Amino acid sequence: MSSWVWLNEDYCPADQAWVSVFDRGFLFADGVYEVTAVVNGELLDFHAHMQRLQRSCRALELAFPWAVETLQQIHETLVARNQLHEGSVYLQITRGNPGKRDFHYPDVSVPPTLVVFTQSHNILQDARVERGLSVVTCPDIRWQRCDIKTVSLLAASMAKMAAQAQGADDAVFVTDGLITEASSANCFMVTPGGKLVTRALSQAILPGITRAAILEICQQHHLEIETRAFSPQEACGAREVFITSATTFVMPVTRLDGNLIGDGRPGPVAISLRNAYLSRFGAGLQRDANTFE
Repeated sequence: MSSWVWLNEDYCPADQAWVSVFDRGFLFADGVYEVTAVVNGELLDFHAHMQRLQRSCRALELAFPWAVETLQQIHETLVARNQLHEGSVYLQITRGNPGKRDFHYPDVSVPPTLVVFTQSHNILQDARVERGLSVVTCPDIRWQRCDIKTVSLLAASMAKMAAQAQGADDAVFVTDGLITEASSANCFMVTPGGKLVTRALSQAILPGITRAAILEICQQHHLEIETRAFSPQEACGAREVFITSATTFVMPVTRLDGNLIGDGRPGPVAISLRNAYLSRFGAGLQRDANTFE
């Protein structure tokens, strides 16, 4: 974890970074967040994350009084101060501390709370890429604005714990018999005919930054893309399934509810897309697969 944290107006030691119990992030989960990956000490897709952060704030009528350049400087300074080579930077904005608990939004004079910290973890050489994830399905009990990246993550935590209890790595949410997304990632599949399928953007899923980058890469390589929902049953019959997120990049799924996906090994499309995404930032390749066929 961070040795140094940004809290509101300055850097401070992590053990001195305290937020009031009256902060609406604590009392109402009234806040948004972003996680930016760091590889070789460099921020990945930072400006895209900031664009989504601003969108989330607008959706919640949450003040955003900072220049993106200021936030970038804070991120880069924390990466340097904490000597972060590989991992992530977490940013959270809440509606602040009005000094009381009240369902109504406080007056605009109450400043928002800004917290930024870093975490060091291995995201390039992830052993799960070599074996693929085992995932299970679970009902999607989240609120109906999943397109806003709020700090209300209890349903996602419950899904991950349910998966762990079943000996799986992660969970995918299902509504009306169709997969929405994973507990903290977007979902893709490759059909037996080689078409790439992912759910269209809506209030049911988060507009993933990595998802958008992967779709751009697919277009550059002339992969056929279809944006629609698909069922767990269709996913079980797919050639490949994978998920995308800021810190897992592209992660193959090789087992769904106990059923093998394809031949039960990470597929070439997922590995190639992961390599293509990382090559944008000069990062090392995972395995030697580099084909979209």
